[in-house]
Amino acid sequence: MSWKDKLIIALDVSDADKALGIVDMLSDSCDIFKVGFELFVTAGPSIVDKIHAKGKRVFLDLKFHDIPNTVSKASLVAAKLGVYMFNMHASGGLDMMKRCRDSVADYCEKNNAKRPKMIGVTMLTSLSNEMLKNELCIQHTVKNQVKHLAMLAQKAGLDGVVASPQEIELIKKNCGNSFLVVAPGIRPSWSLPDDQMRTATPREALHDGADYIVMGRGILKQEDPVKAIELISVEILTA
Repeated sequence: MSWKDKLIIALDVSDADKALGIVDMLSDSCDIFKVGFELFVTAGPSIVDKIHAKGKRVFLDLKFHDIPNTVSKASLVAAKLGVYMFNMHASGGLDMMKRCRDSVADYCEKNNAKRPKMIGVTMLTSLSNEMLKNELCIQHTVKNQVKHLAMLAQKAGLDGVVASPQEIELIKKNCGNSFLVVAPGIRPSWSLPDDQMRTATPREALHDGADYIVMGRGILKQEDPVKAIELISVEILTA
């Protein structure tokens, strides 16, 4: 897998034209673009079709989390959109994840469609041990909770998980190298910190075994995003 196949650009904007402009600007440097809440709520499902029309793949980052029937139906819609990857909260439970996986696999087999990669969200990168204990009343450490949810997602038949760079090695050790890890919270060594707490540089994340790294502000907030990706590619290649 080339470094371009490992990099996912987060289109965290609220304007469809701006998002498509970013896709055009970074087209030579990236093949996968993340569509999250902000863009999807603004632009609707058609933004996925427009990105596909430019020959690019979409990671639909809507973090489905509801009762199994509801999430299963939403997962089918994602599959019918032809996205490359989509995610759901692993904390929704084993039955929710398994029903999503089975319904999507069944649909794709019957319609001769390529099944999207299905990824479980473990713990958000904005959460700390203190927040887990004091606000959510979860007594496990972040690492133990991530490990538990990753293993649950694997048991449900998902392809991998979203987890911070700090848990990559732990997941690979317990779930195997073929179990995918999508790592957000990736910041170039020269970028400023933000609200994500458990972060790493591109080189660190890939060195630890990340299959995909998600970057948004670390690139798009730079004066020259294309130049920023060139610098980041050097970090990636030295991993």
